[in-house]
Order: sequence, then C-alpha cells, then structure tokens
Amino acid sequence: MATTDWPQVVALYDVLLDLTPSPVVALNRAVAVAMRDGPQAGLDLLDGLRDASELRGYHPLPAARADLLARLHRPLEADEAYRSALALVRNDKEHAYLERRLAQLRPEAQEQ
Repeated sequence: MATTDWPQVVALYDVLLDLTPSPVVALNRAVAVAMRDGPQAGLDLLDGLRDASELRGYHPLPAARADLLARLHRPLEADEAYRSALALVRNDKEHAYLERRLAQLRPEAQEQ
C-alpha cells in the first residue's frame, strides 16, 4: 500500500505559496500540515485564515476546520463549522458529503 509523503507535500506547498501567494494555497497547505503534524497544527493555520476576504463564502475553509475539529474530538465546534460549510456549498454532491460528515458527529452515529 502506498503512503503519502506529507513532508514532501508540505514542502511543495511551501514552494507554491512562495510563487503564488494566496489564501487558497495557504488553506491547502494547512490541510497538508495537519496530515503531517496533526490536526491542531493544521487548525492553528486555518484559524489564521478566517479573516481572509478571499475566503469569505468559500466553503472548503469551514469544511476543513470541521474535519480537524472532529479529529480533535471537539464535536460542538465541528458541528458549527460543518453547518457553516453547508450554508455556503452549492454543489449537491458536496452538500450530501458534508451532511454525512455532520451526521457522524452525533453520538448515536459514533456508537455504530
């Protein structure tokens, strides 16, 4: 089974961020950092992007936050972030995916 080389992915995002600085690249880099260093490290980076005007209305930001918060066992905050993402998403398949992720936060879903 192949594994992802997350340190290399982060290094490539570092280069891309130098070449093309943008909040979207920074968001993607934060997700890669979370995979390399753990969810709190990624969440810290994402929280630094919350006020970026370019990301207002961009559902991947609250969706990524929700995933990291869920991985940190912070279901109430993850619920709020998933609901924020759901309010922004316009694609039916992505909406359904986020709904499923939100449902997984419910205690009865965790017992299964």
